[in-house]
Amino acid sequence: MPIEILMPALSPTMEEGTLSTWLKKEGDPVSSGDVIAEIETDKATMEVEAVDEGVMGKILVEEGSEGVKVNAVIALLLDEDEDASALEGYTPGGAAPAPTDAVEAPAPTAPVPAAAAPAPAPAAAAATPAGERIKASPLAKRLAADAGLDLSAITGTGPHGRIVKRDIEAAKSAPAAGTQPAAAPAPAAAPEAAPVIDADEPLARFGISADRYEVKKADGITKIAAKRLSESFRDVPHFPLNIDCTIDGLLKFRKQLNEKAPEGVKVSVNDILIKASGLALKAVPDANASWIEDGRIALHKHADVSVAVAIEGGLITPIIADADQKGLAQISAEMKDLATRARDRKLKPEEYQGGTFSLSNLGMFGIKSFASIINPPQGMILSVGAGEERAVVIDGALAKATVMTVTLTCDHRVVDGATGARWLQAFKGFVEDPMTMLM
Repeated sequence: MPIEILMPALSPTMEEGTLSTWLKKEGDPVSSGDVIAEIETDKATMEVEAVDEGVMGKILVEEGSEGVKVNAVIALLLDEDEDASALEGYTPGGAAPAPTDAVEAPAPTAPVPAAAAPAPAPAAAAATPAGERIKASPLAKRLAADAGLDLSAITGTGPHGRIVKRDIEAAKSAPAAGTQPAAAPAPAAAPEAAPVIDADEPLARFGISADRYEVKKADGITKIAAKRLSESFRDVPHFPLNIDCTIDGLLKFRKQLNEKAPEGVKVSVNDILIKASGLALKAVPDANASWIEDGRIALHKHADVSVAVAIEGGLITPIIADADQKGLAQISAEMKDLATRARDRKLKPEEYQGGTFSLSNLGMFGIKSFASIINPPQGMILSVGAGEERAVVIDGALAKATVMTVTLTCDHRVVDGATGARWLQAFKGFVEDPMTMLM
């Protein structure tokens, strides 16, 4: 029997992906550990290794296919003792092999109960005429036998009309019709139809003619980001706190560091802000928290700072783990490496998942201030604006200083206003007196 190769789940949140490249073609030998394909997830392109050995028998999902669901069958692998004839009549069964063997249905000796499944696909129909062949997966046959159900009375909703597990479950949960033949059940009420969107005129209902715009297809990163950020904005009670930081001392500190740094090391303002964020999380541990949906709060032991990096198609947030414990030169080197591999979509899932706090800096674009959407399950995200010369009052006198506005967006379930304010005060202290970060 052919071995089914399934679409892997390459991260805990992955639901679907794009099969970007096949590295094995039909007829190629496959050994355990061989890289057989490349899968594009929501954030990166990952290599898929073979688990079993054999010969690539049939590729079911072509290169470039988008929206391939996790655990869908993407190819069939032949055992060493099998040839192409093993593929004849074989129908993949989804997450588990489902051979196309058919059984003769026994002629019913008495009327069988009628059952109805939820729309759109009925789980039961009139009894199959005696002698007609029935297609059912082995699991469905076993479940039907255990429940005393007659397969001839059930309509399959699997591939090619095959009876699968969900059909048996639907038949088991349907009300019995008694021992006499029953009239066909009334059709289930159809759910309220969603608004129809014309593929050629997708904005017509807003009064915008199709000749006034063009449509491009969103990539996986954009679609996943849209989904997650919509959920965050809808479900997480956000609130912003902002504060001004004078950064003349930081800029002088950075200049001195880079003058004395080894060749190839160049610390950026963002590197210093990452370090300051990590130290502030340690100074105010109550702010380093996540909400757990059952009503508990996770207090993180490590200050892992996710840093927003713009890539083609959206954003990704590689992580500087234990940012409070690392030197600025190490943070700078790690950040350059992560950003480069992020743009090439070569990050591993653990390099962009699992942060406890996020930092987004748009200062280089001249943005004075902004508030970001929280990246669940994190409790806070810091938005950094541009440093600019402003008039300030120092010791009662008007003076000029370079000032940077930062905005802390908090999840009120875990970080209240006072906790967020204490975190900002700690962060501001490190930024305005950066020598304290070295103590």
